[in-house]
Amino acid sequence: MAAEEHTLTSSEYIQHHLTNMTYGKMPDGTWKLAETAAEAKDMGFTAIHLDSMGWSIGLGVIFCLLFWVVAKAANSGVPTKFQSAIEMIIEFVDSSVRDTFHGKSRLIAPLSLTIFVWIFLMNAMDLIPVDWIPYLAQQIGASVFGMDPHHVYFKIVPSTDPNVTLGMALSVFALTIFYSIREKGLVGFGAEFALNPFNPSNPFLKALLIPVNILLELVTFIARPISLALRLFGNMYAGELIFILIALLPFWVQWALSVPWAIFHILVITLQAFIFMMLTIVYMSMASEKH
Repeated sequence: MAAEEHTLTSSEYIQHHLTNMTYGKMPDGTWKLAETAAEAKDMGFTAIHLDSMGWSIGLGVIFCLLFWVVAKAANSGVPTKFQSAIEMIIEFVDSSVRDTFHGKSRLIAPLSLTIFVWIFLMNAMDLIPVDWIPYLAQQIGASVFGMDPHHVYFKIVPSTDPNVTLGMALSVFALTIFYSIREKGLVGFGAEFALNPFNPSNPFLKALLIPVNILLELVTFIARPISLALRLFGNMYAGELIFILIALLPFWVQWALSVPWAIFHILVITLQAFIFMMLTIVYMSMASEKH
């Protein structure tokens, strides 16, 4: 359990661990790190979650460096265990793309690999004990910057931040629109909304049902990135919350519960990365199909 347990109640401890390090512009025009959740809320749209941004970018760089090192070291000889593991991941993603994506694009396989590994690394941060890095951040904030430790917030699992998951989902959403227009043209893209799901042969009925089709298709279309983002966020947020609740228990109970939950959570973090990747492939395949 964290050192602040002696000064924070259980609810305050949970709230502290679920609060991001937020930097933004206050209503009076000053820029600062938020010291409370209320200050973070007052920052509005200018607020930036420094911890989520830092960890997501950092893990993305680690992913690129690891795969670059393996690619540079690859040879026809006997591969190392790490190289074999990376090759298995690449082959797994490539097989998933070949089985699901029916269009032609050089982007889909690299995009799918990036999504799977990047999200897996972000999710895997949930396996680090909840107090280790936040406590280190508190000590650095207090000793280096003279901050009150209780006002230093630091989350290390980017996928528990809806801003991160929604940002990724919206990027996929923008790509699907781009591919749809590229493959079908603006007219064909618009026809998908106007003539589905109801497309009677009678011209009068067809015209009459166009507004209904557009409404239904827009709801379905917009729901894709929202569901994609919230599915990942909800599962990882729930997992992080369980780890925090376990940290509130007596020490011997923590180990009795955290180890089995961490082992089970490995399946969760892998499955969520896989689901996000597969849905991305499916959406891109639908965007590339011509009817």
